[in-house]
Amino acid sequence: MHAMLDTTNILERPDSDRAAAFAPSFRQRFLVSIDTEEEFDWNAPVSRESHAVSAASRIAEFQRFSEARGVVPLWLVDWPIAHSAQAAEILRPAAAAGKAEIGLHLHPWVNPPFDEEVSQFNSFAGNLPAALEREKFVRLHQAIETNLGVRPVVYRAGRYGAGPATARLLTDMGYAIDTSVRANFDYSQEHGAPDYHAHPLTPYWLDSHQSLLELPVTTVFTGLLRRLGPRLLPRAARVPRLPGVLARTRLLERIPLTPEGVPVREALRAIDAAVAQKLPVLMFSFHSPSLAVGHTPYVRSLDQLTRFYDWWERVLDHLAKRGVAPATIAEVIRAAHLA
Repeated sequence: MHAMLDTTNILERPDSDRAAAFAPSFRQRFLVSIDTEEEFDWNAPVSRESHAVSAASRIAEFQRFSEARGVVPLWLVDWPIAHSAQAAEILRPAAAAGKAEIGLHLHPWVNPPFDEEVSQFNSFAGNLPAALEREKFVRLHQAIETNLGVRPVVYRAGRYGAGPATARLLTDMGYAIDTSVRANFDYSQEHGAPDYHAHPLTPYWLDSHQSLLELPVTTVFTGLLRRLGPRLLPRAARVPRLPGVLARTRLLERIPLTPEGVPVREALRAIDAAVAQKLPVLMFSFHSPSLAVGHTPYVRSLDQLTRFYDWWERVLDHLAKRGVAPATIAEVIRAAHLA
């Protein structure tokens, strides 16, 4: 019970003494995480009705691709996917065989109970009343257990929307890892969105008993001004076009580890920067609708889908050259507790 009483608000930058150490044999590893969710119009307001799950059929292709490359993907599943028979047909046996891992991904606007108004503010689960956030979470957790045969222990809030009660909820539910923090990003200009620009990239504990680990989604700064990135970029963003100038001149680039909107050459530079910074865990991420054509801004044609897979081929080759091996969630947890 004690761990439940001292969890940190995920939205707050942690104290330096919360940094997690890992067993020396763990070295540097990487995870591939997928926000496994319904398709919807990214340019329209959130809606309870305007969505589909046709892209779930494409999960199988990326699962096969990952297995061939020795990667165990982390599928972070939301309500519509948890209730997709097609997704279950693919993910349930893969998870049972240890070839895939399944976590929880909460989109509150499509996840019952539907007691809140649908709005931008309420699309971030951490903004909901704590009891409602908890009930939505519990129902999704139970659906994943029932339909996919897995008890998830990893969480990523949809839209990175953790809140002041989220860590306590995760601890109560026996979760081991949160990965809602997108370090070096500030979304606070959106109504009710979180600000993670000052959060560390390195994993850290959300409770003093070291039972709940934060694994931030990896975004690194590169360039001559990279050490100033967390302080400089928010200020530069107030000046029209200045962030673009800094990036084009390679003085300061912010590069997330994702195939969505990040050219492969930039991704390789980001990997090199992460290796140089000795980040113990590189967390890659993307959205599952990008596995099919026409559902996200990043994959609008078959050619773009081909480039999507080519991006992964080149990134995985580069990681292997740099000696960064794939990890599983179980390995991350074990290494953090053996340090």
